[in-house]
Formats: sequence, C-alpha cells, structure tokens
Amino acid sequence: MKKTKIDHYTDKEALDFHKDKKPGKIEIISSKNMTTKRDLALAYSPGVAAPVKMISQNPDAAYDYTSKGNLVAVISNGSAILGMGNLGALASKPVMEGKAVLFKRFADIDSIDLEIDCNNTDEIVNSIKNFAPSFGGINLEDIAAPDCFIIEQNLKKILNIPVFHDDQHGTAIITTAALINALDICGKSIKKIKMVINGAGASAQACAELFKKLGIRNENIVMVDRKGVIYKGRSKGMDKWKSRHAINTKLRSLDDAIKGADVFLGLSAKGALKKNHVKLMAKKPIIFACANPDPEITPEEINEVRKDAIIATGRSDYPNQVNNLIGFPYIFRGALDVRAKTINEEMKMAAAKAIAKLAREYVPDEVVAAMGGERPHYGKDYIIPSTFDPRLISVIPAAVAKAAEESGVARKKIDNLEIYKDQLKQRLDPTVTIMQGINSFIKKNQKRIVFADGEDENTLKAAIAFKNSKLGVPILVGKKEKIKEQIKKIGYDSDFDIEITNSKNVEKRKKYVKNLFKKLQREQGLLERDCDRLVRNDRVIWAASMVACRDADGAVTGNTRRFGSSLEKIKQVVDVRDGEIMFGLNMVVHKGRTIFVGDTSVHEYPTSEQMAEIAISAARVVKLFGFDPKVAFVSHSTFGQPITSRTKHIRKAVEILREKKVSFEFDGDMQPDVALNKEYQDLYPFSKIVGNANILIMPGQHSAAISYKMMKTLGDTKVIGPLLIGLGLPIEIVPLRSSTSEIINLASIAAYSAEVINYKKN
Repeated sequence: MKKTKIDHYTDKEALDFHKDKKPGKIEIISSKNMTTKRDLALAYSPGVAAPVKMISQNPDAAYDYTSKGNLVAVISNGSAILGMGNLGALASKPVMEGKAVLFKRFADIDSIDLEIDCNNTDEIVNSIKNFAPSFGGINLEDIAAPDCFIIEQNLKKILNIPVFHDDQHGTAIITTAALINALDICGKSIKKIKMVINGAGASAQACAELFKKLGIRNENIVMVDRKGVIYKGRSKGMDKWKSRHAINTKLRSLDDAIKGADVFLGLSAKGALKKNHVKLMAKKPIIFACANPDPEITPEEINEVRKDAIIATGRSDYPNQVNNLIGFPYIFRGALDVRAKTINEEMKMAAAKAIAKLAREYVPDEVVAAMGGERPHYGKDYIIPSTFDPRLISVIPAAVAKAAEESGVARKKIDNLEIYKDQLKQRLDPTVTIMQGINSFIKKNQKRIVFADGEDENTLKAAIAFKNSKLGVPILVGKKEKIKEQIKKIGYDSDFDIEITNSKNVEKRKKYVKNLFKKLQREQGLLERDCDRLVRNDRVIWAASMVACRDADGAVTGNTRRFGSSLEKIKQVVDVRDGEIMFGLNMVVHKGRTIFVGDTSVHEYPTSEQMAEIAISAARVVKLFGFDPKVAFVSHSTFGQPITSRTKHIRKAVEILREKKVSFEFDGDMQPDVALNKEYQDLYPFSKIVGNANILIMPGQHSAAISYKMMKTLGDTKVIGPLLIGLGLPIEIVPLRSSTSEIINLASIAAYSAEVINYKKN
C-alpha cells in the first residue's frame, strides 16, 4: 500500500490498528455480574419485569433502571466526513466509533454509533425520533449543511433529550471561550470590535450566533464565503440560514472587509488569509485561523508582519489550539447528569465562560505534571486550556449542569456542586493522564532511547512511533538488512530514517568490551574474550552497554525473552543505585482507580527490611507521578488475624517504617479488599489506609505477579510495567509479547527517568 505522508503512522498501520483483535474501536460490556442462574433471572426473565413495569408507569424511571442516562447516540449520514466530503454512511463508521471512544476517554460516557444511509432530512429526523427513547442524548456529526441545520432544528422540537451538532456548537463554544480571553488580554470592548468570519458553513454560522449572544453587534460581524461578503440584497449562493448573517454594507470581498478588523475567524481553507491582510488589521489583532489540517495562515507568517497579534489555530503544534475535544464530552456529561431536556444557549455560554475562566486560573502542580511539566500562564500564548488539562472534567460539566438547572431544562437537581465536582474527577483514567504528562515532558527534553529487540515487529513499530511522535530519538539494535525488511513490511520505505546499531561497529564494541571487562573481571572472573563474546552476541548486553557508556540515555527491552533473563543480562552491565533496592513496580488501573503493586519481578521472598525499603522507594516514585502515596502491606491476614509465620515479617516491615518516621501514610498487615474497599473503614477506624491505599507491598514475588497478571488478563484492567526501580541507569524491561503501546509507554518512562533522576553518582 502506498504510504501516506502522516506524522505518526502509515495507512497500513492504521488499518492494522482498526482490524487487530476485535475489529473496530468499541465493544459492549455488561455492567452486572452474569455468573449464576440467579444473576440471569434478575437480568432477564423474570426479574426484568419489575423495571419494565416501573418505566411503563413513569418513563423517567428509565434513567434509574437502564443505561439511558449515560448513553449517547453518535449519528451521521456520512455527507461531510472530516475534510473528505460525502463518502456515504458506512464510510463514516470509523469516525463515529472514534467519537464514541473520545466520549468514553474524556467524560466516561457510553456511546453507540449509528450510521443512517439516507440523504432525506425528513427520513433522517423520523429515524432518530423513533429510536431516541433509548438514549440520554443525540450527537450529530459530519452532516453537510444545510441538512445539519434542518435535522437539528426539527429534532429539538420533537425530542426531550439533548440534541447537539458538534461541528457547529462545539467549535462555537471553544472559539467563544478563546475570544473572551483574547479580548481581555487586548483590552478591547466586545461592543466595539469589528469581526470578519471567513467561511459560512455550519461551524461559522454557529460561531456567529454565539458571538452575538456574547455581545458583538450584528452589524459588526462581516461573514465571507467563496462568493464574497454576505450582504443584504445578495442573491447568489444564498439560503435562509446565510441570510440571517447578512448585513447592510458596501464591502464585497475579504480584501475590503479585513481593513481595520479587530478579529479574524477562519473556518475556510489553507492560505485564505494573506500577510498583506494581516497588515491591514487593527492594532492588537486577534487571528483565529482554524482551518484543518492547515490554517488559513500560519503563526510564523503572521509574526513576520505583526508582533502584536493573538493567534489561535486548530493544530496541536501551536499554542492556543481550538479543539472541540475541550467541549463536547464535558457538555454532554453535565447535561446527562441533570437529565437535561436540551442543550440550550445558556448551557453553551456557561461552558464557554467556564473554559475561559479556567485558562485564567493558576495551574496547580498536579495539572502541570499531567500537561508535561511546563506551567502555562494566562496570556497571548495561553488563552484556552490544553485538551489534556485534567481540570476540564470537573469544571465544564458543573457549569453546564448549573446552567441547565437555572434555565429550567434540568429534570434532576445536583444537591452539592462541590461533591459533584469530586465525583467527576474520579471518572478519568489516571493512566492516560499520567502518560500524556510524561510524553509532553520528554518531547521538550529529547533523549536517545535504545530499543534492544530491533528486529521484533512490535518493538520496531514502537520505535517508529516514538520517533514520529517526537518523543525522543530511537536507536534499534539488530541486523540492518532484517530491520529494513521489517520496516518495509509494516508500510514504510525501507530507507526510513532511523538509527540502527549492532556489534559490527568495531569501535563501539571495543569500548563496551573494555567497560564490561572492568566490571566483571573481579565480580565473575571473566576474561576479556568472554566479555567480547557477550557484547558481540547479546543485544541486551549491547543495549545496556550503550547506556552505560553514554552512547544513549536509556533503553527498553524484553519483548522477545523472559523478564528474568533480560534482568540478569542488564545486571552484568549496570549496578543497583547506591543506597537503594531494586524491584519491579506495576501501575494498575481499574475503572479510573490507579494502584501501584510491588515487588512484582525481582525479590522472590523479600525480607522485612527489603519490604520497608521497597515501600520507601515506591512512595518516592508514586510522588513523581503526582499521587499522594498511601502504602498498604498486604497479606492473607488483617492486623494480626491470623498471626502465622508468613505474616510476622510483614508486621515487622511496618514496625521498621514506624521507626524510620517516614513522611507518607502506611499500615498493615491487611488483606487486599481491606486495603482497597472503603466499606471496611468502620471496622478499622484506627487506620487511615483502610480503603484508601494506592501502593500495595506484596509479601512475595509470586503473589504480586499472580495478582497483577490475573487482573490484566481477566478484568477490565490496564497495566503499565513492571517499572524497574532502583537500577543505576534508566533501562526498562517489557513483559513477553507486549503490544506496541506497552513498549512505547516503558520507552517513554525510560526517557522521563533519564531526565528527572540523577544517575551521575553511579
């Protein structure tokens, strides 16, 4: 397949991604246990009759007894798919599934995509009307104008659930938020500004409507389409929707309209705005060039002629990204939580103002960590929050829910807004937030990372993605010819620019042999020729030597051999950090809760002293990830019941920590359910850890490995690791048969460790 020039992947990789394991990107999972006959009887016949009767008597009871209240239909007919045009309903399905994924990832909303093979607006409206009772909201997507206006307008009249065309209103809300702050920074009055909107599609018209509600005078907004200015009396290319934005003016072109304009909003095409246009704008111009994938004018071009402009685009590689992702998941979250009948103008404006306000607030440390370690400050280059700002989940839904209540469209009241905000925070997947922060950080601190298993397909894909995502500089270990064959196999040109190394490099081999011989001649009694054989024949030894000799900053290995085998090879080259203990720490995420488990991979039966040291090191690492460490020493016993020979050393570890007077909370011995389930707090009021632990120190490697691997295999659980803690250099070992994303995660952590941990003393 011909390679498409895309930043991060080939067409083949994208196709493989969508096809792998289960085709597509979404699935339906039961929220109730279905293990016994009683479970089945409750779920279906005869137990299901009870909620059926309740709903028949009171339709609103569907919110209490079904998934309706957290279920959104994502609907398209494929008439305007991204920037590709009318490709049909079925072709839109990958996009709609993607939308459903975003709903889940950012707001914990379940979605079902529905593609309607029809271009008749009446038929589409009728179809949606008939299946709408199943859903708590309707998200319309990729429907061409003016059909999208007609469909949304008619559905709002007949349905009593939120109907939201994101292409219109999502763009309008985010752009309004950006405009509020841009005007504030420039010191301009909304009543006096002159605005040019280039583009007259669905999003442009929705923006204009919300801007007017914000306070911009109708006569001060000049809308321009392909045929020029939309003015009263124009007949060509007009319809009733465009006519709403026609004004009395003698202006006829963008060239005319842009003179003296305070604001330019582009929702059109690449190159529509020229540098000479920018020169003609008013002082401190606001330029939102939001065409995708390429803006109407680049920030670089603007800066060539103006230094006083505030600039926003639709791209993530420039400051101030206007991205609908900041809006639609959270707007629906708030609307669903109050069972809103609609998403009205008050709710849209509340969302816009909440987003604008958030950008003005001080960014706390935990948010800085999630955003990559750089604290943004309100100003020209930060007028809207990042799409990955974890505060969005608590701020926007709360504002939308409150507006729904105050405007009278909410069917459910939120009694305590602060408690509601805390509940919203728990819906996020912390792992995603953590990795996004790490990745943002390492992009700014580029490291050279060795991928030891360079001939392995998943490792190779991971290395290429690492490079193309600009996470760092990958180095592959392996035979050049074989790697190039693999590169071609996965859809890239065989001459893809990526560094490949192996023991044929005589100069480096000599250096690595010398380093290894110096270390092992006394430790293991090896001769220099023995060290030469190790360096020449083992890619893990070679990769570790590259890091040890400062030819690379970190390394990742393990996908083609067992963890223990890889670790033994690494230990031949790299020592444990002075004064520390080496152990494996796994990050386990289940239903939005993150737990760290150690030791999962190094010590078979750690002593009391080792367990205490593992707890101290684990707490330090967990703090680096932005968590407040709460350590539980887990066992088959709880606070001495029963006391056995296997529990005494666990209790001793707890006593050792008490003597050390560590700064983090800890307790034990306790069973895992006591450590993780708050229902047990009443039974053990003396302990602050019961139900709240986020670090589990296991009594042995066997129990640790069994626990996390069972959770990973059988449950809806994500696992990152094991992270190799305490090693003298940043080298990570992935488990056998790891996925591409799992390898990338550990490579990123190696790069992160290389920057934030001081390894020089080793």
